[in-house]
This record gives sequence, C-alpha cells and structure tokens, in this order.
Amino acid sequence: MNILEDLEYRGLIYQTANREELEKKLAEGPVTLYIGFDPTADSLHIGHLLPILTLRRFQQAGHLPIALVGGGTGMIGDPSGRSTERVLNSADVVKGFSETIRGQLSRYLDFSEARQNPARLVNNYDWLGSISLIDFLRDVGKNFTVNYMLAKDSVDSRMAAGISFTEFSYMILQAYDFYQLNERMDCSLQLGGSDQWGNITAGLDLIGKQSGKQAFGITMPLITKSDGTKFGKSAGNAVWLDPEKTSPYQFYQFWVNTDDLDVIKFLKYFTFLPAEEISRLEGAVASEPEKREAQKVLAAEMTRLVHGEEALTSALRITQALFSGNVRELSREEVEEAFKDVPSTEVANAELSLVDLLVETKAAPSKRQARQDIESGAVSVNGEKVTQVDATAAGLGRIGGDYLILRRGKKNYFLVRFAD
Repeated sequence: MNILEDLEYRGLIYQTANREELEKKLAEGPVTLYIGFDPTADSLHIGHLLPILTLRRFQQAGHLPIALVGGGTGMIGDPSGRSTERVLNSADVVKGFSETIRGQLSRYLDFSEARQNPARLVNNYDWLGSISLIDFLRDVGKNFTVNYMLAKDSVDSRMAAGISFTEFSYMILQAYDFYQLNERMDCSLQLGGSDQWGNITAGLDLIGKQSGKQAFGITMPLITKSDGTKFGKSAGNAVWLDPEKTSPYQFYQFWVNTDDLDVIKFLKYFTFLPAEEISRLEGAVASEPEKREAQKVLAAEMTRLVHGEEALTSALRITQALFSGNVRELSREEVEEAFKDVPSTEVANAELSLVDLLVETKAAPSKRQARQDIESGAVSVNGEKVTQVDATAAGLGRIGGDYLILRRGKKNYFLVRFAD
C-alpha cells in the first residue's frame, strides 16, 4: 500500500483538499508536510499521538515531516473544538512548554541528519514574533474577509457564546504559518485533526493568493470511544506522555482496558502492525474475547513506543504482581509507581500493631472492625493473608526497606511508608 492507501485502511483520513493532485505529487517523490503543536501544557498527551504518529508514517514512507511548535500561536489560543476562551500563558511559560515538546517529539520522529529524509523542528515564533502589526494586517489580513472567517466552523460555533478578537485572529496566524513553511521549506501539505479543517483551508487559500502555488491538506478524524466518553482520559485525568505525569504502568493500564468495540480501531490508528496481524487480532476478539489478546498487544505496543522496552517490562511485572498478589516481587520504584493513586500514610512508629495500622491508614473504621477483618481473613499484608490479631508492623516485613502494602477485601489497597 502507498501512504494514502495505508492511511485509508487505518481510518486516518477524514477530509482531503485537492486529493487527485496530491496523489500525483506523492507518487512523483518526497513531499514536505507539517503538523503544528501548540504548547498549552508542560507535556503532550495521548490525544497528540495520532497526529505525531501520522507524521511518522509519512517519514517511514520517504516523505519530509516538519513538526511545528507553536511558540507564537500558543500565546494566542486556537478556538477550534472549544466552547470557551483559553487562558493565556506568559511568554516564559510558553517558551518552557515549547522546549518540553521539542524533547518529546524526538522520540517519535527521526531528526538525524544522517537520514535521507530527516524530520525538522521549527517554531512559529521565529516569524510571528518579529512581524509588525501593520505589516501583518496589510500583507496577510487583507487576504481574508470577515464573512469568509465567520463561515468557518471554528469561528461560527463560538459566535453565540462570544469569541475575542484574539482567538478570532488565530485562523489567519495558522494560515500564515503554512505560507511561511511553503516559502521557506517548500512545504505543500498540512495535516491536522478534523477540527482544523477551517484553519488548513485558510492556509491553502493564502498560499494560492500570495504565490499562486498549489498546496494540500488532510484531516484525521477526532477520536471517539464507543461508550461516548472522551478518549485520552483515565479516571477523569489526561493520559500524558511524560512518565512523571502518567507512569508507564498507568499508561499500560489505560490501553489494556480498551473496550472490545474500540480495540481494533485503536490498533489501526496507533500501532504500526501490518494489516494481516490486525486482522488476526480482530478474529481473536470475536472468538476469544475473554483472553483480551488484542488489548494486551495494543498496550504493549503503545507502552514500548512511548516509554521503551524497560518500562514495558516493569509495567508487565507490576500487572502480574497485582494479579497474582505477589507484590513482594516488586522493587521500591515499582511499588511507588503501582500504588501512586491509592491512599497512602506515613508512619513513624514501626512498633504499631496491625490493628492500629488498619485504623491509622483508615483501612478500618475502628479497632473492633480491624480485629474482625483480620480474624475473618479479609486482610493481606504485602500480598500474604494475615490472621494473627497480635501481628505488628515490625514483624510484617517491608518492600524496598520502606513500604508495607495493606489490602482489605479484594480491591481496597493502602500504602504505608515508614518514616524511620
């Protein structure tokens, strides 16, 4: 399959501008293309993975990808896909976010000059930060009528609630980015999510008016889950690419919990597995859904891609230890990662009884209830059931020299860290 056929198979093409001419251009040789990433946080999240990996697919097919960091547009805010105005960040904050994004993108795109088609990284602050307001209005703004801009979905959807002139201008800024990349680097193709269609076509129009050149655009579908919930959220929080914000174990768990109705779509979207393997996994979902083979493959592929082989191995160790109850096998770091979100308590007195520990950590509401839970076999410590009411913290052992893991019932975990 050529690149467009592969994108079609994976369901990654939503809209295309000048499709027939684009097919011809792609067949003639390498095409330079770009996607923009506005620095609105100190890390990218998995909602960014689809465009990043699509750039990677183009690079693997021999084309020339540009990752544009929006150091300029990130200070304005894109109204696309939003119902409210963004909070404006300071120049220093945006600059810091931009540097972080630069580092994260290098994991997915090959910027090595030794490569025939190295990826390139640019920052639109380089041209937006130096152009004067008068020049911008005269040379760029004159190409856009207000009626033209109001007809775009990204603006029209905000008119009822109100949109500031700041965000209203975003479309022209992004169009100017495309024009600048076309002039400076012969970039003729822009990719983005389907909510970017209005911004992309504005860029096509600007290039046509300013230089008479033909340019192209492709949008990818916005990702939806079968249950209607927003993709990229886990327990209400974004799933980040930064391991300090979302640990590799949490990252693995997000993917392994994918619904049967979504898993094949996500395998096509996010992995580089061949069609034959995806088809085999689709059969496995239909014939043996209880094995969750497709989900395990998806989680492994994504964790390896984003965090590396060592992090995947650790995530699998944690998963197996929690499933089997053998948490003593975990390292200190793995305990911290696995139990990052469970209730935790720091204890200074290592001589506390298990009964007192259960009350101290709020695993039991009272000493009486704690004794009953211990005697009935409902309490486990470091993966082993404890039924002795007179057991003490000192005699229960620690993981990594610091931690003790309490479990009450089947799923209620509590982490104890000893301060001594």
